[in-house]
Amino acid sequence: MSRQELNVDICVIGAGAAGLSVAAGAAQLGLSVVLYEAGEMGGDCLNTGCVPSKALIAAAKTAHSMQHASRYGLGNAKAVVDWTRLRGHIDGVIETIAPIDSQERFEGLGCTVFREHAAFIDPGRVQSPSATVTAQKFVVATGATAFVPPIPGLAETPFLTNETVFAQPTQPKSLIVLGGGVIGVELGQAFARLGTQVTVVEAMTIMGPQEPEAVAIVRASLLADGVTVQEGAKAVAVSGDHAEVSVTLEDGLVLKAERLLVAVGRAARVENIGLDKAHVSYSRKGVTTDDRLRSRSNPRVWAIGDVAGQEQLTHAAGFHASVFIRNAVFKAPATAVVAHMPAVAYCDPEVAKIGLTEAQARDQFGSEVTVTQAEFEDNDRAQTERSTEGFCKLVIGKGGKILGATIVGEGAGEAIQLVGLAMANKKGVGAITSLISPYPTRSEIVKRAASAYFTPKLFSDRTRKLVKFLKLFG
Repeated sequence: MSRQELNVDICVIGAGAAGLSVAAGAAQLGLSVVLYEAGEMGGDCLNTGCVPSKALIAAAKTAHSMQHASRYGLGNAKAVVDWTRLRGHIDGVIETIAPIDSQERFEGLGCTVFREHAAFIDPGRVQSPSATVTAQKFVVATGATAFVPPIPGLAETPFLTNETVFAQPTQPKSLIVLGGGVIGVELGQAFARLGTQVTVVEAMTIMGPQEPEAVAIVRASLLADGVTVQEGAKAVAVSGDHAEVSVTLEDGLVLKAERLLVAVGRAARVENIGLDKAHVSYSRKGVTTDDRLRSRSNPRVWAIGDVAGQEQLTHAAGFHASVFIRNAVFKAPATAVVAHMPAVAYCDPEVAKIGLTEAQARDQFGSEVTVTQAEFEDNDRAQTERSTEGFCKLVIGKGGKILGATIVGEGAGEAIQLVGLAMANKKGVGAITSLISPYPTRSEIVKRAASAYFTPKLFSDRTRKLVKFLKLFG
């Protein structure tokens, strides 16, 4: 079987969130597109990441609500977990979304789709079993995979990652989660709420570079759910089989569980795609690009999504695709480096962050920084739902410029978008106070935190004197 020889405008390697967005946009603009995907269409987000994890979290949240129904004057009930049916729920969600990312849809848009592995054979060509593709522009969108740390014994011991945990035939009775970042905390809490005995092991502090107050609330929630949290704990050895695994910590403590979940980070997929032959520089973090996501060593190659070595977020991948289209197609300068990229940890309570933390802002701007905070316990909607944990914290710079925000609580990922909208449009904190929020909503907390910035001035002695003076005119 001879290979096809194709010459197209754009060749995309990887049909995850980033690659699909580029392929769809370029094809609908009339450009010829070849799209490669050796695995499942939709990439990690659809098949092993965002979608299945949030489906699992939704089930776990329901189980938790049943067990705590007494706060609403109802009877508590223990959820009966049928793992086979729960997996069916997860698979059903994936199947519902999958047609949007399907090969058929993209072929219908005009893309040529190859479901096979492709690699560069020189700076201007990509080859696969079926075709050799020459393109004006190449987009590397191969994503990232779970990083496996070089812990003695780990390679010889059965372990799970986010890519395999949802396919388990049975729910583990006990689980050690190696890594207390967002993935480890989300999955660890979800399994605990479904009845698994969970221990989270983190070498530093759980949740990474978040506001300390936010971390404290999440930690308390994990403990309340029965999760054992080992922070400042370095794993130095792993052993075991399919019946039981052991993790030895640096202090000599040995943890045992039925299963081990490795969630210590993600590594860009840069191997076996011929980047060296394409003269594209890269590292474990990803392809080396400029701020517009163009390879610094081969201007015909662009990298977007997780493999670009920036934020490993699905919405960042979609944004990267728009940056590519604006730069490469419309010749309009657009940068991938922005201050308003939000990130959400979908634990309970949720933690949403955008921009700088208070500590980061003070390091950069010192005394110019003002911090305001509003609590969910003062939010009427939160009170009606008996869910008052958390806060909204705004970090504000000179002239009312919003430098960052953290929201902790139910629906934090929805509320943070108000801050993101203001930052994206270069609006100061005053723009948020101008908003008329419907009552009662949880998002009112953002306006309350913004209004607190003006409170000292509004009710100052100077303002009181002004009001007293104006009274003279009736």
